[in-house]
Amino acid sequence: QVQLVESGGGLVQAGGSLRLSCAASGSIFSINAVGWYRQAPGKRRELVASITSGSTTSTTRYADSMKGRFTISRDNAKNTVYLQMNSLKPEDTAVYYCNADGYSGGIYWTSGWGQGTQVTVSS
Repeated sequence: QVQLVESGGGLVQAGGSLRLSCAASGSIFSINAVGWYRQAPGKRRELVASITSGSTTSTTRYADSMKGRFTISRDNAKNTVYLQMNSLKPEDTAVYYCNADGYSGGIYWTSGWGQGTQVTVSS
């Protein structure tokens, strides 16, 4: 079992920045990848960015609309994945969630959805 807790959201003006944190606990060793997702009111949840696990190297992936503005990173010592968001736009307003997946005993698992953290960008 892996538990994830999101934090770092808030209210920011357009053009501003925020850094979200996703702190993991539990069976960290079984994590394959962690992703940040977001869901705006009336819209489907969408992938923002993801990062694979690994002691030294990792692969990152971004949704096209976030490339160049958002950066996903991880701190293995703190079991935390970050999402640095720059040049924020009002359309980035959403609840942001993190989600992990991996394999344990050869069985695929996903962490499920937590409370998320609200990001509101004012124009």
